[in-house]
Amino acid sequence: MNDVYAYRAPEGDGRGDGSGDGGGGRRRGWLVAGVAVGVLALSGAVVAAGWLFAGQDGDQGGDGAGDRAAQQAADAKWAEGVTPRWMSERMGLDIPATAGSPRAAYEVTSRFDTGLLTFTLTRPEAETYLEEHPPQGKWLEPTSAQADVTPHDFAHLGLPEPETFKDGVRYGYVCPGAAEAGGDPGASGAPGAPGGPDVTSDERCVRLYAHEYSAKRTRIYLRAHFDPGVSPLPATPSS
Repeated sequence: MNDVYAYRAPEGDGRGDGSGDGGGGRRRGWLVAGVAVGVLALSGAVVAAGWLFAGQDGDQGGDGAGDRAAQQAADAKWAEGVTPRWMSERMGLDIPATAGSPRAAYEVTSRFDTGLLTFTLTRPEAETYLEEHPPQGKWLEPTSAQADVTPHDFAHLGLPEPETFKDGVRYGYVCPGAAEAGGDPGASGAPGAPGGPDVTSDERCVRLYAHEYSAKRTRIYLRAHFDPGVSPLPATPSS
């Protein structure tokens, strides 16, 4: 039995006018009023809790995350005057003299800068280039294409993002400063080695994708992240 109804006031003499209750009618009235007040108080607490949790969810995601993404996008800008040669020097990786269609870009944000460099080589030239610039560990091949990648970086250069490829692509981290740091790319203290800097954040390490986009040619994609404001940007040509 519900505990709310466990208590019953003494019944009257059956005449129905309440005059013979001896106060029982008044007690029943106070009991009903008390139960109603309790129910209203409980309902108010539930509604208040719902507002509280809804407010917390709104602070942690939804519009809050969208606002942060919008703020980051508002802070971003593509630098002018960026050339493949300048980007090559910044990354510490050369562009072969036989490379075709070299392109470069550099995006500045409040969190980190992103440098992009791409060019094409013949299949044999690409193999030589990859041998001269080995990755930390070994070259990897994607198990599947990342179809949910938002076009942004290389789309600025009119190209698809290399993460969207599945077939004919290899990738890895190339750290041109590893030789200076430890002589051996796998030596202790070298980027990617035990005790060395994390290759995902070390400025000497560059993400490299090699995509065999045709039967005879391979496109090299290079992407690197830098701390903002560390080095001066190229001088903007005067108009």
